[in-house]
Amino acid sequence: MALSAHLHPNSILLAPQADSKWDLINQMVDCLIDGGQLEPHFETAALKNLKAREESVSTGMEQGIAVPHAAMDDLEHLVAAMALLPEGLDFQSLDGNPAQIVVLLLVPKTQKLQHVQTLTEIARRLGDPTFRTKLLGLSSRAEVVQAWA
Repeated sequence: MALSAHLHPNSILLAPQADSKWDLINQMVDCLIDGGQLEPHFETAALKNLKAREESVSTGMEQGIAVPHAAMDDLEHLVAAMALLPEGLDFQSLDGNPAQIVVLLLVPKTQKLQHVQTLTEIARRLGDPTFRTKLLGLSSRAEVVQAWA
């Protein structure tokens, strides 16, 4: 299933104010809970799993992209959030550049193939500089979701 099937306007953060990647990850999980994509009882496990994954190897990629992600027990389906940060945020990226587009994924441990397929789609789509520029220029959450469709 494509990322667009898992993105909802209420799981998009446009130019959030974040002091660190940890602050942003917390905001993104809160966004998923507040928007109804993630049940509140998953909050602690989501943050713990995302932190463990991020501490093992930074999910900051190159070209202003970061994809914090974690597999979780008892989660029924993939959930996704996105933050667009035109000013960028340090994510200890491979190229040393700040992340401007952050896609957060929580995936059921039983759906490893979907996890890999979704990460592949994100890398492919965000590998296109024209698409990245388009995303960063959008002014509404609905437009961001539509861009992925």
